[in-house]
Amino acid sequence: MSKVELVMPKMGESIIEATILKWHKKVGDRVEQDETILEIATDKVDSEVPSPVSGVISELLFAENDVVAVGKVIAMIATEATVEEKRDPSVSAPKMDVLMAEKSQNGSASAAKTSQNGASIVPKAEPIAIAELTAGLTTELPKASDGGRFYSPLVRTIAKQEGISVPELEAISGSGASGRVTKTDILALVDNRKIGGTPVAVSTFAVPMMPSEQDPSVSAPQATVSQVATSVSGGVEIIEMDRMRQVIAKHMMDSLQTSAHVTSFVEVDVTNLVNWRNRVKGEFQKKHGENITFTPIFIEAVCRALRDFPLVNSSVKGTQIFIKKDLNIGMAAALPSGNLIVPVIRNADNLNLVGLSKAVNDLANRARGNKLKPEETQGGTFTLTNVGGFGNVMGTPIINQPQVAIMATGAIKKKPAVLETEFGDVIAVRQMMFLSLSYDHRIVDGALGGSFLRRVGDYLEQFDVNRPI
Repeated sequence: MSKVELVMPKMGESIIEATILKWHKKVGDRVEQDETILEIATDKVDSEVPSPVSGVISELLFAENDVVAVGKVIAMIATEATVEEKRDPSVSAPKMDVLMAEKSQNGSASAAKTSQNGASIVPKAEPIAIAELTAGLTTELPKASDGGRFYSPLVRTIAKQEGISVPELEAISGSGASGRVTKTDILALVDNRKIGGTPVAVSTFAVPMMPSEQDPSVSAPQATVSQVATSVSGGVEIIEMDRMRQVIAKHMMDSLQTSAHVTSFVEVDVTNLVNWRNRVKGEFQKKHGENITFTPIFIEAVCRALRDFPLVNSSVKGTQIFIKKDLNIGMAAALPSGNLIVPVIRNADNLNLVGLSKAVNDLANRARGNKLKPEETQGGTFTLTNVGGFGNVMGTPIINQPQVAIMATGAIKKKPAVLETEFGDVIAVRQMMFLSLSYDHRIVDGALGGSFLRRVGDYLEQFDVNRPI
């Protein structure tokens, strides 16, 4: 009997390890090629790991929540149809329910017992009480769509039993790797049908777009907690941090301990910008098929200022300063859970306003559907965060390491302001906003940080109200 090693995949250039979130298969379970075996997570994205071959799971070498290095073997798959280990002959392979041995106190996560001579012995299989949907059942639905989208045997089985047509499958926005439809996705569709709903796009990792309208009447995303809360007393609750929150907490504390944080502020009159956008947004959508928000306009101004002050687009290691030639702008976004993700627009200075709008909308839409690739959250050289979308007038953001600066845009508010005219000073109602810049004082002094921020403000104030689209 031949065996195939399943290794922890590499999820990006800087990713050296990943956490096992959930095993979808147990020892003795049948698995088809490309069927999901487990879910993993890095500090950037979550993903599913498919099987490279068809066979039977013979060993699981790590348990859920274990952190495993990239390239390390995590499971073994027996590729022959019949597994030679002893098992109850009354139970077929797809319905095996073999309990994985619990992790020993010395930290071993191997699911197989080991004999005195070192040979691996698969635990005896026991029949399950209720037969589950199995990957071995036949189905008339295609394994892949005309566009090459793969459907696992389990998904096809559920679709056949529930009478889900191919067009309905195609309409599902899959939350799996490369947009693959998962068991969770199709069961959500089944549940929605039962309550009389229409097919919906399902996402297990929803990321909203960066708030662009900055309308104070729009409430911020409400935080949701999936962990079970433990009530200590009538006035105290203990909630365990999820994995992503733990990573963010460490990242934030590391940044504070690494960089000498300083924050500067400027107030900007963006009346021309707001009036221009209000006037052209309908025509822009009709002509380019994209919504024009404030975010790409802010990014455009940031890129121009970074070209004027290149030291702000850098990183530092020890006594060496690395000035980055590429302008890769990250746009911080808040998840409904309160967590954060920062997709990156690469070479943003090479894009016009239409291109920036397309990039912003595309990254935001795919982030909401959990379709961001790991590399799309890496390599940023400067970060923009929009605190104004939550009604905040300003903020003091924490630098996204290894960058040296991050800019926050506040809420746009109508305020009385003094205008200088040829007839003297007048007070008028203007659209005003605050910009704030947190920067690393190790290499960015107050003069440089303040000048850069003022330059961004100048570019926004000088926005051409007659600019063509």
